[in-house]
Amino acid sequence: MNSKEVTKTPELQKNGFIIYPAIDLLQGRCVRLKQGDYSQVTVYSDDPAAMAETFLEAGSSWIHIVDLDAAKSGIPKNHSLIAEIASRTGLKVQTGGGIRNMDTLDRVLDSRIARAILGTSAIRDRDFTCKAVAKYGSRIAIGIDARNGEVAVDGWTQKSGVNVLDFAKIMESIGVQTIIYTDISRDGMLQGAETHGIRQLVRETALSVIASGGIGTMDDVLEAKASGACGVIIGKALYEGKVDLKECLRNVSSHALT
Repeated sequence: MNSKEVTKTPELQKNGFIIYPAIDLLQGRCVRLKQGDYSQVTVYSDDPAAMAETFLEAGSSWIHIVDLDAAKSGIPKNHSLIAEIASRTGLKVQTGGGIRNMDTLDRVLDSRIARAILGTSAIRDRDFTCKAVAKYGSRIAIGIDARNGEVAVDGWTQKSGVNVLDFAKIMESIGVQTIIYTDISRDGMLQGAETHGIRQLVRETALSVIASGGIGTMDDVLEAKASGACGVIIGKALYEGKVDLKECLRNVSSHALT
């Protein structure tokens, strides 16, 4: 697809439910944070590219990668590593963290990355967000990270004062098609996604909603799908063997885009 082509049809709704195995990068390593707390870090691998290859071998076609260093600082730290993962595996990569200006966004989407996620910048720089959506269309997703119904920013470390649903509707009004909804209180807790929020977003907007945070079992995946989400991001549950990715892909996901 031409990087400047705007796709009008929400691709996730058109192509079914997608499983996104997740890699969170911190100082070049594959980690998970508990509830977005940078002081509660579990390191799972010193070779994120090799980890991505295991997802490919299990049958994934997509992968979700977050640059945690950049999410907190606003300065891209792991761009070359993310580009390497995309090139080495051939997986479709959606990535976010620290993408706060057009130069950074162009560099990301010119390096084999399928979709870029805007988070803090979508709250703080509406002009940039509008330009990004106008230029790249469905290759832009908005990360909505919720804490007590409010959008959090700067790697989940700060409050924005903006209501989640209100923000989602604003993003929809400027042409956003896809959001990634995370309830921070559930992230890394393996207690299931926050389906009430998902249902509300699906009911009150036309956005494609990818569920993130809290997936701990296959039943959690099925529940997220039943809530109306068009995809789900799975991290800690994969690393700790609570969800088998190959089985998950086989049973609940039409994961290959055409």
